[in-house]
Amino acid sequence: MMMSSGPAIVYEWLKTLQLTQYVEAFVDNGYDDLEVCKQIGEPDLDAIGVFPPHHRLKVLRAVQRLREEDKKLAPGLYFTLEPLPDVSRGYDSKAIGSHWDREGLELSNNNNLLLGGPPDPVSYPKLKLKILIRDKLIKDGIDLSKPPYSFKVCT
Repeated sequence: MMMSSGPAIVYEWLKTLQLTQYVEAFVDNGYDDLEVCKQIGEPDLDAIGVFPPHHRLKVLRAVQRLREEDKKLAPGLYFTLEPLPDVSRGYDSKAIGSHWDREGLELSNNNNLLLGGPPDPVSYPKLKLKILIRDKLIKDGIDLSKPPYSFKVCT
């Protein structure tokens, strides 16, 4: 199903569920986009006016499918830190990862992306991850020492 926005896509979605009688109620209650519809739960169905149990079940199952489809299309990215090297072994520059370049950060060599599966978790050395986060914060103009990210505690 192609994700698009607007009441027309909600109409098409409800049409596939054979529940077009609820289109106006969905739109009137602000459910005029599939992104918003993904958040529908039992209380929302009450507000919309979907009362027959079999209709509620159809909508809730369809919402679950939308969420699952969304996860398949945009899986989350996970970062893990590599375990710290055992200090008792002595210094080993290869274990610390003293030399690295930005090309190693690309996921272009991840075959799971080509096969449609979720990408494998990527493991970064602690220093590399700190630098990536710092660079991203600077690029996005985010200063974690200023509001809304931090505030003074008054006692």
